Amino acid sequence: MQVWKFGGTSVGKPERMHSIRTLITADDSTKIVVLSALSGTTNALLSISESLKGNHDDEAAEKIEHLKAHYNSFIRDLYKTTTGLTKGQQIVENEFSYIRSLMRVKPFTPKQEKELVAEGELLSTQMFQSYLEEQGESSLLLPALEFMRIDADGEPELDYIERKLREMLRPHNDKQIIVTQGFIARNPRGEVDNLKRGGSDYTASLIGGAIRAEEIQIWTDIDGMHNNDPRIVKNTFPIRELTFEEAAELAYFGAKILHPSTITPARKYGVPVRLKNTMDPAAPGTLIADRTAAGAASDQVFKAVAAKDGITALYIHSLRMLNAYGFLRRIFEIFEKHKTPVDMLATSEVSVSVTIDDTSKLKDITDELSAFCDLEEPDYDQTIICIVGNFSADYAGIAAQVLSALRNIPIRMISYGGTEHNLSLLLHSRYKAEALNALNDGLFRPQN
Repeated sequence: MQVWKFGGTSVGKPERMHSIRTLITADDSTKIVVLSALSGTTNALLSISESLKGNHDDEAAEKIEHLKAHYNSFIRDLYKTTTGLTKGQQIVENEFSYIRSLMRVKPFTPKQEKELVAEGELLSTQMFQSYLEEQGESSLLLPALEFMRIDADGEPELDYIERKLREMLRPHNDKQIIVTQGFIARNPRGEVDNLKRGGSDYTASLIGGAIRAEEIQIWTDIDGMHNNDPRIVKNTFPIRELTFEEAAELAYFGAKILHPSTITPARKYGVPVRLKNTMDPAAPGTLIADRTAAGAASDQVFKAVAAKDGITALYIHSLRMLNAYGFLRRIFEIFEKHKTPVDMLATSEVSVSVTIDDTSKLKDITDELSAFCDLEEPDYDQTIICIVGNFSADYAGIAAQVLSALRNIPIRMISYGGTEHNLSLLLHSRYKAEALNALNDGLFRPQN
């Protein structure tokens, strides 16, 4: 069994849903198909939520009717029969009736917002499953809210998901296509919750790991993961193979095609992940697997570059660090207390430099650090450039090649040696485009 996930762009038009049906039924293999909301829907629902939180009910009602009109137009082109269209109209009417009912809840809380946002996936999956039924496909809709659960920290409960999913699938081994929602889940209180933005990739990986799938396929609108950001850099090319470690680094540090959490369950259970292009299904895409499965391509030194924006750098100084133990622990206990992850770290005898991407608790952190350290003014608007590849300790000149490519760009921090797959640099965001282009020219040979 395979798990195939299709993102919002891939299901964003009726003809694309038609194409997905052709893709998933091209052979007789059993597939679990994970769908995101139609492109633009999640943003529209969040906009409705903002209006409701501000008690602008008339504005919210207008936005709801505008979104409903889009769905009514969508289903007219999706279904091929009168019976199918009638079923589609009933789905849209039922879900938008529920959306309108949320307007009556005062105050409109984060709980209601999560229920509202979940409607995107509930709509897309019901519509698609109904279309498959109309076309006579052997299919089933499996509600994610019945098996996808997160704990109090927002982390998926892997054992529960595996047990519940296998229990729900057992009676339906005669079905070829099983459709379910990405992104949405229930929390420990049984309330509708989610895996955060981009979480449909994560859903697919969690399901793939739970059932020990043959392969997880993530279908988007680009031919696999590229060696650099094609929105900024010309002459990028798809990477045909990556190890789990390389893909995880790229996803975390800004490669938009893949949600950062996706790799974890797949890697844990050794399930290969393949990134494919809905607009060009014949393209090979990118295979992510363990080192053995990824093959000889793993020997390539430089694989790809990614960039993560919105970074803030903190510079911490204290003479008490000199020949002292326990000092770093005190610093990181403060970040842990305020649940603020650190991306990069550099140390010397009397200073520590760290970067964070969440500044919501920055004042609390700096206030506590100031009690025993000296702090420089934070650097805002920074970007981490992450160069990923096979950086074995036996290879000479890797850092030299990177720094040579960036010789005309000011660099604030460097992190190298933490793993054999990542060299990261911090620079001001104004230099991001220049840096990405310089690295593309300096590290990668033109592809045929």
